[in-house]
Amino acid sequence: MQLTHYNSNFKKRTFPIVLVSDNVTNAPNLGSLFRIADAFGVEKLILCGEHIPLGRKMAKTARATEKFVNYEVSAFASQVVESLKTSGYQIISLEITAASEPIHQFKFSSEKPMALIIGDENFGIAEAILNNSDAIIHIEMFGQNSSMNVVQATNIALYEITKQLL
Repeated sequence: MQLTHYNSNFKKRTFPIVLVSDNVTNAPNLGSLFRIADAFGVEKLILCGEHIPLGRKMAKTARATEKFVNYEVSAFASQVVESLKTSGYQIISLEITAASEPIHQFKFSSEKPMALIIGDENFGIAEAILNNSDAIIHIEMFGQNSSMNVVQATNIALYEITKQLL
């Protein structure tokens, strides 16, 4: 028998993870970020950018998770990251760079809370944020394409992070 939202026995848990989106502006992607923030017990979702569409299209994909996920909207991701870093968060950026480490080899620490930074659908994470990161991680891919949808990548990253923190 397939379980439903009402009879599954997943243990509710919140992890010391703040998910920061640097200019993710596609409404369905934003809705999906709410869903995965809820699914993976993210402490807070911070949506950064000057035009964050929190309307009907976003809500349709979020499936009501926007009503109970702790979130805020901020204009500038670089300021949010700087504030989190000053508050003791380890800053982990999810981006492919010349110096990034494969996520499956990275050891996530539970010593300090973490901020996982994800980037713009077209341009990724701003260079200033990458330069302010404690670590930059990437997901190894084996096809012709060198990138994947920001939400799919975030799903993979949060799965690996929470698996290690359990």
